[in-house]
Amino acid sequence: MPHPIETPRATDFPRLLEVWEAAVRATHDFLEEHDIQLLKPLLIEQYFPLVQLSCIRGDDGTIAGFLGYAEGKVEMLFVDPLHHGMGIGKALLNDSVVRLGASQVDVNEQNPKALGFYLSQGFAVEGQSPLDGGGRPFPILHLRLA
Repeated sequence: MPHPIETPRATDFPRLLEVWEAAVRATHDFLEEHDIQLLKPLLIEQYFPLVQLSCIRGDDGTIAGFLGYAEGKVEMLFVDPLHHGMGIGKALLNDSVVRLGASQVDVNEQNPKALGFYLSQGFAVEGQSPLDGGGRPFPILHLRLA
């Protein structure tokens, strides 16, 4: 069973970056190495400050997964691959829906595992964009809680 949900501190940002990178490498096989290296510094510098972050720690006390929420939308949800299938993503998502009122999420069309996860949690596809938020050719599916 996942540990309690908490708010990470700025000193936790390097660990969040590690979780992000491990999760991306495990699930975003459509990204090239240069894409990952381009995005990494943007997380701490630009993306983390724009969202309300929550996290769950593993048994060893290190962050196992995290979620970023803003204005009704899950902006990011990443779980360390060593902790996949343990209910961490589900717990973080449920918390964002119940406590924060999240009802939307965007998913890379090329990430079928993430899409399947959100569909299993009650979200439905309501639209699609041919480019990601950075203008790159990675189609995005827009989902809303059904």
